[in-house]
Amino acid sequence: MTHKKSTPVAAAVVTGLGAVTAWGRDLDEFWRGLLAGEGAIGEPERFDPSDHRTDLASEVPASAIGGHGARSTADDFALSAARSAWRDARLHDAGVEPARIGVFFGGSTAAMAEGEDFFRRLVGETAAWPRVSLVASHPLNGPGDAVARALGARGPVESVSSACASGGLAIGSALDALRAGEVDVAVAGGSDSLCHLTYAGFNALRAVDATHCRPFRADRAGLNLGEGAGALVLERPEHAARRGARVWGRVMGSGASCDAHHMTAPHPQGEGAVRAIAAALQDAGLGPEAISFINAHGTGTPLNDRAESAAVRTVFGDRAASLPLTSTKGLIGHFLGSSGAIEAVATLLCLHHGLVHPTPGDASADPELGVDLVVGEPRAIESRAAVSTSFAFGGSNAAVILAAAEPA
Repeated sequence: MTHKKSTPVAAAVVTGLGAVTAWGRDLDEFWRGLLAGEGAIGEPERFDPSDHRTDLASEVPASAIGGHGARSTADDFALSAARSAWRDARLHDAGVEPARIGVFFGGSTAAMAEGEDFFRRLVGETAAWPRVSLVASHPLNGPGDAVARALGARGPVESVSSACASGGLAIGSALDALRAGEVDVAVAGGSDSLCHLTYAGFNALRAVDATHCRPFRADRAGLNLGEGAGALVLERPEHAARRGARVWGRVMGSGASCDAHHMTAPHPQGEGAVRAIAAALQDAGLGPEAISFINAHGTGTPLNDRAESAAVRTVFGDRAASLPLTSTKGLIGHFLGSSGAIEAVATLLCLHHGLVHPTPGDASADPELGVDLVVGEPRAIESRAAVSTSFAFGGSNAAVILAAAEPA
């Protein structure tokens, strides 16, 4: 069956949200954790970190894993978040044509943890048999494909793997598909699970803080790794209106760029980040003055926070010193390829409630960075629009403009 493409839309509405984090897989728990401003970071239990220079991560509890028949932990996270978002959007009986549903997922590890388990069994480190099923979902498209099968989505299914920018880029792809009239409903998100490879790699780079990470602080020393998933149900506005859907907010625009500078270090002045944020604002048809707050990439590494702050000052000028800025990674760790997805969920919740969640810790931002870091307690804002940024190794950058449900 062929379909005539619909009239382009300026923005997509978000009608469903789902989250899987160290706080569990309940959206209300996620919001309560964000507001409390206390990081969900501790010693992982699923693997032994004693061979590494650090022993902290943000791990999804065992009680929040399972029940989906998934082939891998990352697939399980993706299914949990996507099904939660689908239920939240009340689409289970909305009669959406399967060919008009698309899935756009980002990630970077897929079933790496299961692949490691397979290898340990293969070489005899553990007595268990090396079952082929452990590598059945090893390809990076595993989580997105699992979501498509679960929801019966027969429209476009795209998996994005561009390191830590993947989740933000996936949301941009979903918006493009809705604008082009390819789909009426898009499930956008990302999923990643902890594994030895990434934990060892970031430790080898000395990019991981041995204590709780401190984004944008003068004594910042690195990131804490995390795991989980975030999912958003995006719809064409008229499609959501016809069925009387509740709207969390809007995806207004997205932008992407590449530093083309260094394998692991960002451009010192954040030039690529500037281009991504500027492109997202242009795509959204908004000026910098429309932004109420920034949910920063905010890893806590010395170079990233300095480069991102420079980009914020370039884009927002003198206003950067008073524009609320927060880091979700300070609370739940760095989800790598799926970080842009869970942070978009957090950003929309902040806009919906008119509160910016705090970054853990009491110390103010490094005065050399010139940004207004939200610490201590949530900060009330005028809910207009926000920018969520994601920057990656290799220089890939993504920025997404999210807005409150009602136009200003």
